Amino acid sequence: MVAAYFQVHEATLATMKIGDMSRRVDTVTALRTVLLALFILGTVGAGIELLLIEHTESSWQLVPLVLMAASLLSVAWFSSIGARLGVRVFQAVAGLFVISGFVGLYLHYHGNAEFELEMYPTLRGLNLFWEAIRGATPVLGPGTMIELGLLGLAYTYRHPRLVNTREPPQTAE
Repeated sequence: MVAAYFQVHEATLATMKIGDMSRRVDTVTALRTVLLALFILGTVGAGIELLLIEHTESSWQLVPLVLMAASLLSVAWFSSIGARLGVRVFQAVAGLFVISGFVGLYLHYHGNAEFELEMYPTLRGLNLFWEAIRGATPVLGPGTMIELGLLGLAYTYRHPRLVNTREPPQTAE
């Protein structure tokens, strides 16, 4: 069923007229706009939440806030100037979001596990894992950084400002 859908879809794309192509481009532009809006909304919301819970006690806790500020600055940069480099910088920051999310998952889990072991030194295995996951520090909270980073990367996927505008080399016939 899925294969049939894609075959029909490919056939439809192959027989599109020029006017239909502009509708497709408009759809891609609309989706890209929604992705960016979700990224900005999520980044601002998560940043406000981190500030409200005072996620500023150590340098590790400042990493998501610094990345959020950098991402919003890079969005402002490439939105106002239209620079290809700005989109690349945003791509890099979005990639750092994903990496920082995985580091945050580890740090939150590790901190909770250490706390549980201080309280219950004999705790091991699945019991330790379960208690650490349900600990005071939200272990899955940094997953927000992963999600936002993936949204940012999806936004930049085949971004029009990243298209190579140079003509391909002519081959001798």
